[in-house]
Amino acid sequence: MPSPAQSIVVCLHPRDNVVVAVRDLAAGTRVAVGSRTVCLSGPVPQGHKLALEPLAVGAPVVKFGEIIGFASRPIAAGEWVHSHNVSAEEFARQCARAEAVPAPPEPLEGQKFLGYRRAGGRAGTRNYLAVISSVNCSASVSRYVARHFDAAALRAFPNVDGVVAFTHGGGCGMQVDGLQHQILNRVLGGLARHPNIGGYLLIGLGCETASIGHLLSDQRLVQIAGVGRGEMHPHPGPLPKGEGVNGRPPVLSIQDLGGTLRTVEEGIRVVAEMLPRVNDVRREPIPAAELIVGTNCGGSDGNSGITANPALGAAADLIVAAGGTVVLAETSELYGAEQLLTRRAVSPAVADKLLERIRWWQWYAGVFGATLDNNPSPGNKEGGLTTIYEKSLGAVAKGGSTALVEVYQYAETIRAKGLVVMDTPGLDPVSVTGIVAGGANMMVFTTGRGSCFGCKPTPSIKIASNTPLFERLGDDMDLDAGPILAGRPVADVGREIFAEILAVASGKQTKSQRHGLGDEEFVPWMIGPVL
Repeated sequence: MPSPAQSIVVCLHPRDNVVVAVRDLAAGTRVAVGSRTVCLSGPVPQGHKLALEPLAVGAPVVKFGEIIGFASRPIAAGEWVHSHNVSAEEFARQCARAEAVPAPPEPLEGQKFLGYRRAGGRAGTRNYLAVISSVNCSASVSRYVARHFDAAALRAFPNVDGVVAFTHGGGCGMQVDGLQHQILNRVLGGLARHPNIGGYLLIGLGCETASIGHLLSDQRLVQIAGVGRGEMHPHPGPLPKGEGVNGRPPVLSIQDLGGTLRTVEEGIRVVAEMLPRVNDVRREPIPAAELIVGTNCGGSDGNSGITANPALGAAADLIVAAGGTVVLAETSELYGAEQLLTRRAVSPAVADKLLERIRWWQWYAGVFGATLDNNPSPGNKEGGLTTIYEKSLGAVAKGGSTALVEVYQYAETIRAKGLVVMDTPGLDPVSVTGIVAGGANMMVFTTGRGSCFGCKPTPSIKIASNTPLFERLGDDMDLDAGPILAGRPVADVGREIFAEILAVASGKQTKSQRHGLGDEEFVPWMIGPVL
């Protein structure tokens, strides 16, 4: 990462023909980068780009050493470069497959966190009791049950982080065993098995397409030691009553129990019975190799790819060096930067998995008359991001520099160690829901515009890309990557993020956890026809 020696702009690569303003720049400001000096023809906002040289119509605009778009009209040296004079045209990218696989990082020994050791060996960073709704029709009942167990009710259970209702808008009106049904099963099954869930209760209506019986069979859920801990064992169908017997988790059917009030009463009874067992856990030292760290960026700006995302990438490299797993996602925001990942995939087969997902996204967007360059959002553009290529090249930095070892479907169980990709949309709640359902026990979320986000049952660390944001939204931001713009090394901030990951995994509360955020951000991906 080049140092912003001139203090007013950052040049990210020797091949770049644009630089990024570190602060708001007025017309007439002189900018010197190497042997080139330009005078601004107009104001350039912080995080936005200005041209170092004249660009003719159709000329590539280069940032990060990569093409981020093409001049849509002549651009003079010193001119503001943004949506008014840059377009995102399709162009061929050299997606080499497994031709530059990096060597494994030097092992980082002795790194530990204080977590919960679960049956089956997985490690939790939190201890929630989940009330899981199989269908939207049982969402209100699930919430009523969870709301009964407020802070006062949980005072006797200090090791329980909360009773949370996980509700959603689907579960019916879809093809049985179709793609949407499979996705929802993976999400709900992954949540039940999640190492941050100490116990769970399933609540359904009784006539939905996504029946609990199908979920239990498909996801092979079973209760462990009398608590609804999902593990990989077969069992028969659902129960008409709440008690888990013969290894089956507690299940409630509103229709079988005789309606809303009786189901709420039974749900409260079942959760009350489970709480002492869920509470009966203690944190213990666990190797950092057991961490599965999801990454996401939301409300990005022109600083995100310079500060917060590369710093998170540096922390990601440390997680991988410690033997853990880092999850890069938001496939629609990898588009235009996929070549940076395919080059370092461990095999052509892994690279092809990612390229197949990119092609699928192009097809999927086209079905609805959309293009992937509909992303960046208006807020992203106001913050300085001009095209999807620019946004993606900055976003991919969150994954660090190690080899890409696997590519997963949405909400698929993550088993590999190292850097992996999960196919998710770019929409934050939907993306993170898939990552968490896949098993992520930590989340790190970067933002440049300000995103107030939580994702129970997994704690989310939020990193501001610039200091003004950190100061303005100090109640929501956990760390500030802004000092990188003033010359602080990316690696230093990366080590700070790594230390924060270990601290939060050990029980330190994030800002979003203090605010109680995370109940409404559980949003499974809805894909396919609603029947």
